Amino acid sequence: MENKGVLTKILAVAGTVLVWFPILAPILFSVISLTSDGIFRFDYLMPAELFPAVLIGGGLLLWAALRAHSHWKLIGWGFGIAVALLFGGQMLAVVTGLASGVTGPAGLWWVLVLGTLVVYSLALVAIGVGGVMVLRDLFKPHQLSTKT
Repeated sequence: MENKGVLTKILAVAGTVLVWFPILAPILFSVISLTSDGIFRFDYLMPAELFPAVLIGGGLLLWAALRAHSHWKLIGWGFGIAVALLFGGQMLAVVTGLASGVTGPAGLWWVLVLGTLVVYSLALVAIGVGGVMVLRDLFKPHQLSTKT
């Protein structure tokens, strides 16, 4: 039974906003920097730095998706992949010495760590898209059945 009550809608809206925030924040700050200073600055680490927002938002969104029985697999898999890649990439950076600066930012290990950040960010986009789809399902007007 689908639950499209007020609590589910609040969970879905809050979760979607919190998941999209780490993706949209560096883009917004880059545009602000470009227009005010004339210099393009992009912090590609910001989605990882804002992981607490992703953790809370992803949890809320998964809860809403499970309550609504809508797109919970996309959100669940994306959330699991994002968490695994973030922690895996950080572990890889620590083990290889990239995190401490012992190893310079070059070579295969650097590419692998950056690759985990890229796929982590793509997983966030997938969770965010799943959130938008849940919101679309929750706020869709009821279809009137017309029998003639």
